[in-house]
Amino acid sequence: MRQTIRPAGPLSGVVVLPGDKSISHRYAMLAALAEGDSRISNYSTGADCHSTLGCIRALGIGVEEEGATVTIHGRGMHGWNQPAGDLDAGNSGSTIRMIAGLLAAQPFVSRIFGDESLSKRPMDRIMKPLASMGAKIGARENRFPPLTIHGGRLHPIDYTLPVPSAQVKTSVLFAGMFAEGETIVREPIRSRDHSEIALREFGAELRVKQRVITIEGPAKLTGRELVVPSDLSSAAFFLVAALLVPGSHLVIQNVGLNPTRSALLDFLLSIGAPVSTPRIECVNGELIGDIEVRYAPVRGGVIERELTAALIDELPVLAVLGAASEEGLAIRDAQELRIKETDRIATVAKNFERMGIHVEVTPAGMNIPGKQKFRAAAFDSFGDHRIAMAFAIAALHGDGESTIDNAEAASVSFPEFWSILARF
Repeated sequence: MRQTIRPAGPLSGVVVLPGDKSISHRYAMLAALAEGDSRISNYSTGADCHSTLGCIRALGIGVEEEGATVTIHGRGMHGWNQPAGDLDAGNSGSTIRMIAGLLAAQPFVSRIFGDESLSKRPMDRIMKPLASMGAKIGARENRFPPLTIHGGRLHPIDYTLPVPSAQVKTSVLFAGMFAEGETIVREPIRSRDHSEIALREFGAELRVKQRVITIEGPAKLTGRELVVPSDLSSAAFFLVAALLVPGSHLVIQNVGLNPTRSALLDFLLSIGAPVSTPRIECVNGELIGDIEVRYAPVRGGVIERELTAALIDELPVLAVLGAASEEGLAIRDAQELRIKETDRIATVAKNFERMGIHVEVTPAGMNIPGKQKFRAAAFDSFGDHRIAMAFAIAALHGDGESTIDNAEAASVSFPEFWSILARF
């Protein structure tokens, strides 16, 4: 699909976004292991989270969908059945990596695969700790999907993550629910803690002390009524849009403001963006609130080390903002971008080149000078949802009509993106 985007006048009004993808995945997987029904409101409409629902259904768990409300009929920790065929994770790295920790503990063999993009993403970072717990996992070239998981009895481990990764942490903690005793995960840098919050909500015994997470197995989970906050990563696109287009004033409602994710707001404030949170409340252990943003020139700055890990999903659209900022933006320590749905360092640079934006690419990041002119261009998403949306926002600030090929990629996380953008 080719999408046409024209330069925008001031963006104003209230924006309501779909449910957070990261939280939706976790709620669905845990609900499928809980005893009794769970009702999840504002479940993500993205294709990735529906890949998770498809896997759960294939494992014998009842799932009902009514709009953005999902009811999952949990059958307890040992209620999954051997699937009749291969499990399909689609484009979802979250699905395959996190559910692998649960499949590793099942008394059957399962095979899980994904689309062409997912098939190129490495899985050895989950395979190694799960193997040390007793799991037997086969993979193409010993690291790529499809994964063949010979489930069985697991034992607890004390594992230090070699790199910060919420998905790997979650996979190990999920497996630890089935092991007798304490499974410990140590983080070099704090990553998003949606799994820890969700595990507690469902009744797991879990302790967190600084960056050390301990879960006691075997766990017993109970079905819950849950509300998924709107996705802060999706909000990032509209925050940047308002900061690019003079005269803009937006209020984005009911957004997840988890402290391990709110580094985005902290960074925007640090570079001079007029962003505020006039309302905050706690729902199911997660902070939810409204974000207000007005147009203003921003300074630019440096994203590195812990901040890079915290902003890894938002870096493509922040790169766009950096090119318009006063001082430019340096992104460092972002080698993780190389193994996302695309090599996001390369795909950002390719689209920048098309619009005449200068960028210096490094092995683990990029240096983007500020005050650059945004020219209309023919962009390509390269099949990556965040690249599609980031350059749609860039096009709003262009000097003419732009196009984006393979724009349908946005539906992986945010099917409503184009219709919301069209309002402006």
